[in-house]
Amino acid sequence: MADLISPAELKRRIRAGGELAILDVREEGAHSKSHLFYGSCLPLSRLELRIDDMVPRRSASVVLVDDDGSLAARAAAKLAALGYGDVSILDGGVPGWEAAGHVLFSGVHVPSKAFGEWVEHHCGTPHIDAVELKAMMDAGEDLVVLDSRPMDEYRVMNIPTGIDVPGAELALRVHDIAPDPATTVVVNCAGRTRSIIGAQSLINAGIANRVVALKNGTMGWHLAGFELEHGQSRSYAESSPQAEARAQKVIDRVTRRYAIRTIDKTTLERWRAEAQTRTLYVVDVRSAEEYEAGHLAGAIWAPGGQLVQETESWLATLGARVVLIDDARVRAYMTASWLLQMGWREVAVLADPFTGETLETGARRHRPASIAAAAHDVVEPAALAAALRTGGAVVVDLAVSSEYAAGHVPGAWFAVRARLATGLAKLPSEGDIVLTSPDGLIARLAAPEASELTSRPVKVLAGGTRAWAEAGLPLAEGPEHMADERDDVWLKPYQESGDREENMRRYLAWELDLVRNIERDGDHRFRLFPD
Repeated sequence: MADLISPAELKRRIRAGGELAILDVREEGAHSKSHLFYGSCLPLSRLELRIDDMVPRRSASVVLVDDDGSLAARAAAKLAALGYGDVSILDGGVPGWEAAGHVLFSGVHVPSKAFGEWVEHHCGTPHIDAVELKAMMDAGEDLVVLDSRPMDEYRVMNIPTGIDVPGAELALRVHDIAPDPATTVVVNCAGRTRSIIGAQSLINAGIANRVVALKNGTMGWHLAGFELEHGQSRSYAESSPQAEARAQKVIDRVTRRYAIRTIDKTTLERWRAEAQTRTLYVVDVRSAEEYEAGHLAGAIWAPGGQLVQETESWLATLGARVVLIDDARVRAYMTASWLLQMGWREVAVLADPFTGETLETGARRHRPASIAAAAHDVVEPAALAAALRTGGAVVVDLAVSSEYAAGHVPGAWFAVRARLATGLAKLPSEGDIVLTSPDGLIARLAAPEASELTSRPVKVLAGGTRAWAEAGLPLAEGPEHMADERDDVWLKPYQESGDREENMRRYLAWELDLVRNIERDGDHRFRLFPD
């Protein structure tokens, strides 16, 4: 059994500032209702897939959090089997933290979102509202709207005329998009955080244009009664030599102001050699396409804007070293400037990262040893289809509920891996149980657990639901068969059921209230750097 840590001792260790990973092992939906400020959401259901990247040092101090200790105890056993040697469980869980008089937070990515509100409060980031922007557009004023979200979010909805330029790209791409200093640059996101950070990035970069954040982003535009575009794909082009020259001036400016450190490969290798005593994150902040075309071995991918937007999703160990990689450089330096302001003390940019290196290609592969060890009976897609026609199988889909609803094997039951004992009890009583997940990895991990809970044969769909679809077999949509509740994901305000506009207003009010709540909590590490 892992040791218990009291709320008072955990609070002391947070404020001491050393290395510490606080992992909330509940499902994301449960986490979003109430959690610790620096708690990183890593559900027990997916622990093996993310732990190597989120907490790469096996000797790191890890504190597990849940509601009553049951999930945390199971997570502690898994971490011990993976070689983690310093794991504790928060005594009393989330209720115990609150009972001790400490502040709890709702929502997701709270440190980053609170930081955005803190930046606006302390830096006075200029903004305009939707009504003013619409009037400027109608008057034909010289302006550009830059959407600082990833393309998948931009395609859902965007401000008319808006161009997708994800956060860390702004200081690199703006010079080509708005070369005339007379052009007003408006930065937006869905709500507030990336609008503020994006606009302030360009201000910190020293561009000559007037720069403003769109207050409340696309949600504010919708609430003002204006039409949004959907399904668009406008984006930036490759940078011109002139833009790259201007970007170098940006690097010089932010390096001076934020004292950003540049390291060479010799230093990186020394830090890697010390990674058993000091946690090291090596993060490639370029686009997904650039990363997959070639990246350093061991580097994780997190586009710079999203790394600032949801820092705890990648950098779960507070106080760790962080090395950022970008051959265009400006994205890494802008990202470094924000991480330093967020309180990460040892952040560096790797100089000349790719010259003379043998690069890996493709997406980063899951590599936990527990997957290789999870051998189990498999069934090919065609054989499963035949078994389903005769009633010889029942499919259990362990994807997150949003992925399940988007497309699953017809007749499959949705279940949460961490609660399989409950989910299996709701299945039809006949047929082999066949587990699946998007790529089959979660299903392989869950198969031994399911076998301990039932006397029925348990198999795994080879290649998961993706292989089923690639075999040309049909997919069903919607919440067809639910063996568990859908508390596994956090829904954006415009995805929630009920009054959509009221959901948006409530969310925006929640963001605005974060500054007050982090002051009550007292644990944030945000820092000001005078210009």
